[in-house]
Formats: sequence, structure tokens, C-alpha cells
Amino acid sequence: MKTRIKPYKMKGNKLLIVLLACVGAISCAKERSNTTGWVYNEPRNGGFQKVPYFDQETGPGLILVEGGTFTMGRTEQDVTYEWNNIPRRVTVSSFYMDQFEVTNFNWLEYLYWIKRTYEEYPMIYKNALPDTLCWRSPLAYNEPYVEYYLRHPSYQNYPVVGVSWSQANDFCKWRTDRVNEYILIREGVLTMNPDQAGEPFTTDAYLANQYHPQDEQFLRDLDPKQGWSGKRKDLGQRIVRMEDGILLPRYRLPTEAEWEFAYYGLIGSMTNPEDPGVVENRRTYPWTGHWVRQDDKEFQGDIRANFVRGRGDMMGAAGALNDAADVTAPVDSYWPNDYGLYHMAGNVSEWVMDVYRPLSHEDFDEFRPFRGNVFKTKVLGNDGVIDEKTTQIIYDVHGIKEYLHEFERKRFQRISAQEHTPGNTDTASIMYEGMMRNVRSRNDIDYYNNPPEQVYLSRSKTKDSLELLLLEELNRVVDRAIEQADNEFYMEASESIQVDIFDGLFDGIDPRFIRADGLGNEYPLEIIPVLRKGMSEYIVNSPGRLKWREVVAEENIDRRNYRNSDYRDYGDGDFESSMYFGDDERKNDINTGVRDQSLVMYQNDHEEYNLNGGQIKPNDRTGWPTTLISDNARVYKGGSWKDRAYWIVGSNRRYLDQELSSATIGFRCAMDRVGSPRGLGRYR
Repeated sequence: MKTRIKPYKMKGNKLLIVLLACVGAISCAKERSNTTGWVYNEPRNGGFQKVPYFDQETGPGLILVEGGTFTMGRTEQDVTYEWNNIPRRVTVSSFYMDQFEVTNFNWLEYLYWIKRTYEEYPMIYKNALPDTLCWRSPLAYNEPYVEYYLRHPSYQNYPVVGVSWSQANDFCKWRTDRVNEYILIREGVLTMNPDQAGEPFTTDAYLANQYHPQDEQFLRDLDPKQGWSGKRKDLGQRIVRMEDGILLPRYRLPTEAEWEFAYYGLIGSMTNPEDPGVVENRRTYPWTGHWVRQDDKEFQGDIRANFVRGRGDMMGAAGALNDAADVTAPVDSYWPNDYGLYHMAGNVSEWVMDVYRPLSHEDFDEFRPFRGNVFKTKVLGNDGVIDEKTTQIIYDVHGIKEYLHEFERKRFQRISAQEHTPGNTDTASIMYEGMMRNVRSRNDIDYYNNPPEQVYLSRSKTKDSLELLLLEELNRVVDRAIEQADNEFYMEASESIQVDIFDGLFDGIDPRFIRADGLGNEYPLEIIPVLRKGMSEYIVNSPGRLKWREVVAEENIDRRNYRNSDYRDYGDGDFESSMYFGDDERKNDINTGVRDQSLVMYQNDHEEYNLNGGQIKPNDRTGWPTTLISDNARVYKGGSWKDRAYWIVGSNRRYLDQELSSATIGFRCAMDRVGSPRGLGRYR
């Protein structure tokens, strides 16, 4: 017999009422543990609580995707002839997914909140800005999209683009916190606080009891140790806990398996749930059939998605537009699939969580497959409790070091290619908005109409020496910060970066790094704004959030399911496929069990020296990476407005570095389904 339980949803201050009523209500007092026989919700018995809970609340914008088994991977001939996307049957748990792609208006709301909240940290806002220049094409007039696509209200219901994988993840974190904050306000625990510049709400910080705004309401704590003297008024107080079932799980990007499962919408084919053909005879598109036009009589012949029909055909002929969209289309256009999800095919490709590997489908687990596991834990203080939340920006100091190394390599390459002539006194070199151009003489330079932050003038080798001096100073500070971080002094490491570099070398620039021209005007080095922008992208944590760290090997000695913290490159130690196959010394290291990070198959770190011990020269590929695939390569799926029909097939997959973006890639959020996979409290 099946039992249907009505979904539990609290309104207003009912949370307090429900949780407190159990203290005195007879019905609650009589419910006993089937393990010990002790009565629940009774301070006299120790105060262990059991709250009424029926089902997970559906978060804003989400649709339940009932999970199941399906065949993941290639559904048609691979025209690229890659050993990639091998079909494999897997199981996906139920989860929630956004009905629509994240829109420009959603992102503007995010930017607005970020700008107001982090007034003292403008870099956080700048890092959240989409790359609107992704629309530019050297042989196309796309400037209107650069100017208007993100902010003009005509495009507010269009999918946001120019967003990197990392930016999409930051949006998910922000959305989690805003939704849970609203729930606590709705339930009367928190009061509305439109100005959070001092202490923004984060879910993790609240659960760690590190968020205490004014007028916060607490729940009664039934633990008798919290001051109870036999009277209800003497009960202690506590915050909402995860055990209360009020707060929602995190918003996140879907995994590749989840996205592909949701794409097919197989639930619409389940006329006979016991028919294995539903799994084996798979769909190609999110709709039934192997064609891209609507077969319904009312809309017969209409294009079902926004994609390219043929060479040069983005929208059809005038008067008979195929998809009524030149670039992207509003997120509620066309027809949803059987889950009610819009634009799973076409419009924009979508980021998923997974790290890209061609053979992922052979490596991953059959249950909830995912590639990209990095296990982390909250940082604990010396007393063993969760460390205080961050009050400043936290930087990835190792990432900054890699960025500086790459910056120096490209700078050396530019100088060696003689893009400017530092030794020629008759030539001045100008960098304007990051673009180098040479002028014949000093007379071509307008000293008065070019502001110092845009133009740098150099007639000697002085500029090069000053740049080297600045880079040496930056490396010194970063090396010290890395040493601090390696000793788990994360706050101190980031403080060094903030104070000594951003507030010091960049804002309060040392006079040594200022060049004076012949007219007495002073101009800062043009590389400073470039370095500022590049290094600020390595912000990994903003004020108000808890600190996390990777799990160290010593903590996993007794674990059988995993040993390391980072499993993104799991199974990639195929030495024969690496670029070091001819290096006997490195081969011996592998044979003796040494796992050098640089030996992974898909490593993509630029090295300063080649395998022969010589310094890498410009245009010399010896010892350089042989692939673009790395631990930062992330999968995107679904095809876009600029792709042919082949790429809108759900099984096809591509990749891009997690810090890069495109005018053809957007995203949508997902959320774990906790408890019954069927939803609404149903069970068998």
C-alpha cells in the first residue's frame, strides 16, 4: 500500500511555534524512541529533539528531476573520430535543476548585491563581471552586443554569457546564501537586513554559529545543560540547525551525468517502466525522434531549438525566420522537454562540474558518476572547533605564483620578439589598453591628451629594468605568502598579498617604479594595471565565508575509498602518454613509486627549462606541454546558437579552461535531492 504524506511547508513564524510546541504538547511528549524508549523533546529526559519533517522544499526556479538509470555517452557517429564519449549505463540520483538558463537579469541582481555588499573590496565586483568582449569577432560587427547584451532590458530574459566556470560556481554560492537567508527571514528567525556591507550572511557561517545580526531570533534549546531549571522560561537558546530541515542544500552546477540525464527527459517515454528499451533505445535530442523540426500538427515544421541550420544560416530568411533568434533567444522560448526544462539543446552551451577527460566514461563510477573530486574540510582552530570566518579576501597564493611565472614568460617572449626597441633612443613605445604600437618619433606623441594610466613612454632600457625590479618584488612577497600558506597561516598569507601588493606596490606605488618623461610628467609602469587585473582573479574566498582546506594524506591513512585530496587526474598516470616518456630519470622515479605532479598525463604547467636543462626560448616548443587538457579543463554541453545540429546532441561534449568564457556558453544551477527520490514524501 502506498502512503501519500502532504508536503511540509512552514510560513512566517510557524517554525518557532512548531519547534517550541513540542516542549509542552502532550502528543509530542508521548513520542518515544524505538531504540531506548526515552521520550523525545523533553528536557527532563535530556532534551533530544525530533522535529516534524515531511519533504524537501523546492528552491526558487528549480524543477525536480526524478533520477534513474540510463545509457550515458555517444548516441550517433562521432564525426571527429575521437576515442571519446564511450556509451556506458549508469544511475543518477534524483536532483533539482533550473527550469531556465541563468539570465542576464539574474546576473545583474547578483552584481548589484556584490557591489553593495563588498564596497571595500571592488576587486570582488570586478571579478564577477562577465566578459562582454567575448562578443567581438575580428571579421564581424558585434559591437552592439558588447555594449547592450548584458545590461539593456531588451535582453534581460536572455541567457547570460561570457561567464567562466569559476564565475558560475561563485554565483551558485551566492544564490545558496540568499535563498537560505530568505527562508530564515520568512520563518521569523532573522529580520530583513537590506544593508549587509558589514557582515553578509553565508549559510556555512550561520551553521557554525558565526553570524549574529541585530534582532536575531533564537530557538529554545531543550538541552537541560543550557540553563533549564524545570521551567519553560529558563530554557536555553540556539540557532537553526541542519537537523531542523529548514535550510536548503547548496545550489551548484550539475554534473555531466546529471545534465545529460535531464537533457533526454526519458520520463516522458516511461509508458512501461519495466521496458528496458527506454534505456537502451536512446533519444538523440531532448524530444522524441531524430529530427529537429516539430511534427505536431499545430506547429508542424517549426524548428525546435536555437542552432545553426547550415552555413551562414543563423535565423532563416526574412519573413520566415526559422528560430526567430539571431544570437541567443529568451530562456522561455520554444518547447520544454518532458521534465519541463527549457533550452537543453541549443541557445547556449552549458557548464557542468566535471573535469574533462576523453575517457571519463570508462573511469567513473556507475552510481552518480562524476570526475573532478577534490575533497576539502573546514579549517579548525587550535581548540578543535571551526575556525573564525574570513574577515578579508583570501587569495590562492600558489595560483598567483603560477600567473606571475606565465606573465614573465610572455613578457620575455615579447621582448625577444622585439615588439618594442628599448635600446633605440629615437623610438618611443606606447602601450594603450594592453595593445603595443610603435611611433616613429617623440613628435607623434600627445603628452597632454593621453592620461598616465593609459600611456607609458619609454626611450631607453629603463622601463625594462623597472619592470624586472617590480616583478622581483612581487615574487618575493608571493614566495613569503606561499611559505605562510604551506604552514596553514592562510589569513596571514592573504594579508601579505593584500597589504604588500594591492595596497602597497599597486596603490601606494614605490617611487622606484615610476618613470619621468622629458617634460617632467610621471607615468607608472603600464604593466601594473595588467598585473592587478590578472592577480585579482585568484580570489578564492570573500569576507564572511568559512575557510576550507584540502584533506591531507595523513588524515586518510585508514580510508579505503580514497587516499588523496585531489582526484581530478585519477587514472592519468600513463607514463607512455606523457611528454616525459624519453626521460630515463623521471621513468625511474615512476618505477620506484614517485608520483611527481608534473608527470600526470594531462599536466599543463609551463616550465622555465626544457628536458635538456636549457632555458626555453621563444618559439621553441621543446619541453612544452603537448595538450590543452589539464585539471582546469571543464566540460560544457548542449550546443549553442552558433553550433550545427551535431553539437546540440546531449551526449556530445567539449571543454574549455575554467577561467575562460565564451559568447556561446552559459549555465544553469542544480541542487541535491535529499531523501525520497520520487519527491512529495512518496515512498514504497
